[in-house]
Amino acid sequence: MKEKIYTIPLMDAFRADDECPFCFIERNLEQHAIDFVLGSGASYMEDDIRAETDKTGFCRNHYKKMFDYGNRLGTGLILTTHFKKKNEELKQQLKMFSPGKASMLSHLKKAKIDPENPKTSIGAWIKEESNRCYICDYSKDTYNRYLDTFFELYRKNPEFQNLFQNSKGFCLPHFADLVETAETLLSDKEKKSFYDSLFALMTENLQRITDDLEWFCDKFDFRNKDADWKNSKDAIQRGMQKAVGGYPAAPVYKADR
Repeated sequence: MKEKIYTIPLMDAFRADDECPFCFIERNLEQHAIDFVLGSGASYMEDDIRAETDKTGFCRNHYKKMFDYGNRLGTGLILTTHFKKKNEELKQQLKMFSPGKASMLSHLKKAKIDPENPKTSIGAWIKEESNRCYICDYSKDTYNRYLDTFFELYRKNPEFQNLFQNSKGFCLPHFADLVETAETLLSDKEKKSFYDSLFALMTENLQRITDDLEWFCDKFDFRNKDADWKNSKDAIQRGMQKAVGGYPAAPVYKADR
């Protein structure tokens, strides 16, 4: 099966020998989105893009990454028009706000915030705003398409099937995504074959990480001070990636100077 433009990034991710090819994909998607928003192409100067970022904003995680990226002017321009929109929305929320009736014993109660179930209109507004992010939305939408592409290649591409079989498996969150997607996209016969391969991969590679972590800790025993580190020197960051995804030891992503 000849590679197509949309299959190349996924094939490259599996060839990268990463602990999780989908972490590799997600990092590339995120960096591409940050480059698009703040990079030399100056998309933040385009009216349609600015209208989207004004409306959606960014999450705490991506504001931090935008700050680290280093384009202060671009970030400042984006924030300026975004806050003009927020100012208007805040005024509307304050006009509509109506405090609830306090009970006789309310002064005896302790603070108990449930972020998922706000009790006020302002809390609900902030919750909705906090769950929106231009970069997250781009990454999620594109990531979902790569899940579809994964199963297309798994069904039709022998080279990809071989890359999958010989991969290091996946982090636990992306492993769950594959299982959830397989339940929707695969036939009963395909599920059996796929799950047999996937579950064996995960079992083998989680044990590999466990062994590396155990040896990493054992190396701190004075009796092993002269022993070889084997594959354990970077076991901490690889273990963290396998557990929750991402790259805890990756350097900060910055704009090209």
